[in-house]
Amino acid sequence: MFVLRYLYILALSVWLGGMTVAGLVAAPTIFDVLEAWNPEQGRVLAGQVFGQILARLHTLFYASAVVMLVTLTIRRLLGPRPVAYGIRAGLVGAMLGLTLASGFGISPRVEAMQREIGASVASLPQDDPRRASFYQLHGLSNLLLSATAVGALLLVFWESRE
Repeated sequence: MFVLRYLYILALSVWLGGMTVAGLVAAPTIFDVLEAWNPEQGRVLAGQVFGQILARLHTLFYASAVVMLVTLTIRRLLGPRPVAYGIRAGLVGAMLGLTLASGFGISPRVEAMQREIGASVASLPQDDPRRASFYQLHGLSNLLLSATAVGALLLVFWESRE
């Protein structure tokens, strides 16, 4: 059981750590550096770079969710049953669902809009509907990933109590 719990905690750590580093370190750094380098096109390039990072992270998060669900379920079947198994599995499933929505629903739409616009979204007129739509999608993506981070923090709390 030790190995299964270890794999579960490792997958959870990778997921939460990836989100933390991406959101608090990589994104701000990439945008700061590239916008300073080229004020006109730097933001567009930064968005493309971070979009690629996020796409790779999504794949890592999907794998983490599978590892977590499989190890939780095996521990449940072989015993002893993890405390609050149903809540934990449901939370991991919800986190996976939010990540899938971000990765397959929102990210492709954001990328398509960026290609269509061909310039910084901020350069569009304030009343351009594409600008409003882009910022809504970006906000929704942030909300989904933030909710996933909260779920991961709850799971870390549970693990720290056992």
